[in-house]
Amino acid sequence: MDPVRHLLEKLMHERGETCASLSRLLGRNPAYMQQFIQRGVPRRLAEDDRRRLARYFSVDEAQLGAPHAEGLAAAPDVLMVPRLAIGASAGGGAVAGEEAILGQLGFDPQWLRKLTPSPRSLSIIQVSGDSMAPTLDDGDDIMVDRSDAGERIRDGIYVLRVEDALLVKRLAFNPATQCFAIRSDNPLHPDWPERAAQAMSVIGRVIWAGRRIG
Repeated sequence: MDPVRHLLEKLMHERGETCASLSRLLGRNPAYMQQFIQRGVPRRLAEDDRRRLARYFSVDEAQLGAPHAEGLAAAPDVLMVPRLAIGASAGGGAVAGEEAILGQLGFDPQWLRKLTPSPRSLSIIQVSGDSMAPTLDDGDDIMVDRSDAGERIRDGIYVLRVEDALLVKRLAFNPATQCFAIRSDNPLHPDWPERAAQAMSVIGRVIWAGRRIG
């Protein structure tokens, strides 16, 4: 496998992407990236595809086959975090469909590393509902660290998958029961019964939120 394809495969696995999801990012048919990486078709990435992948993975275009003069010198200074076309309900539960990429937001990599040791495990989704108000309001963007789950679960705000729904709730550990309370910050919404960590499907921890003012 040539260096470009090898690098793309490595970046894809680090970000938790698939060939199909990268193809959607480029607006291509689902098999496009699989054919490029595994079959060598086409031989080179189109200029627009190369530029979009370079920005998405925060690498220089030259690493993806561009002549060095065309590389994006500023790209390593910005890490692009994908915005996904799914919502995390702060209410009754938002059905999780196919996680298409709506766009990307660029952040200073050093700033992101202060929030998480795994910045390539981040994604941004939108809050739906008001059960976490005033902490999180309907329409807020939240950054989810997918690497911060599993045995690392502790007190904080998390995105949970319950059946086919995504929820954003506050988890609070109860040492007496060794379970987590699932709470809403809005007192008008009821809390959920306590659950053991193993009984919850935790997507990741909410580490940042952004909202429109006015």
